Amino acid sequence: MREVVLVLAFAGAALLGYKLISEVPSLLHTPLMSGMNALSGITVVGAITATGLAVATGSKLAGFLAVVLAMINVVGGFLVTDRMLRMFKSERGRSS
Repeated sequence: MREVVLVLAFAGAALLGYKLISEVPSLLHTPLMSGMNALSGITVVGAITATGLAVATGSKLAGFLAVVLAMINVVGGFLVTDRMLRMFKSERGRSS
């Protein structure tokens, strides 16, 4: 029963997140992505903590996977944000 509740909570959060993100205007995407990168950094810290406290081997593997995926999210978010911000720089401001 507990697993069913967890799956339902995950599905509800995913649907709500999709609905909220789809309603955000394009102008706000870059600032929101920067904020989400900070939140993803907190996710990395949580994943590292959970992995460090894990006892079972399966839990440690799941925690390691969580750390790797969260780091991919952080690095990808910063790369995309940097690319978007470079689009808004003027030609005079570019040194290369």
